[in-house]
Amino acid sequence: MTENEKEKIKNMRIEGKSYSQISLLLGINENTVKTHCRRNNLGAKCIKPNTEKDVYISCKNCGKHLNQGTKGQPKKFCSDECRRSWWKANDSEHIKKAYYILSCTGCGNKFESYGNNNRKFCGHACYIKYRFKKEGDLNDTASIST
Repeated sequence: MTENEKEKIKNMRIEGKSYSQISLLLGINENTVKTHCRRNNLGAKCIKPNTEKDVYISCKNCGKHLNQGTKGQPKKFCSDECRRSWWKANDSEHIKKAYYILSCTGCGNKFESYGNNNRKFCGHACYIKYRFKKEGDLNDTASIST
């Protein structure tokens, strides 16, 4: 590794770039970048905190005071219950791109699946009916609806 590359790595780490980003930009193996950074104290402590992130003082849902930790992403919610209820209440505000229209293997009805385009059944009842069907049930599979 040249002195020029070492200087570029140092500057990129100070800017907040990750090992993989530096590796892609410079065309150097990611493990080589990690090793160089660790040997030269350019690890996680070297990275400036990203000031663009919102640091919440209180919970987005209930307003309870939040104690922010030193590692990881800043907290937005005081608990999982608050997070779930906030997302349930604000679900329509977010654009979801991973909706798939699929056809059920069991009943043939069209159904919508979010985030999984490999689903085969519209619901558990349809899966059970299809999986454990008997000879007499062959004509009844089309009548299942969820």
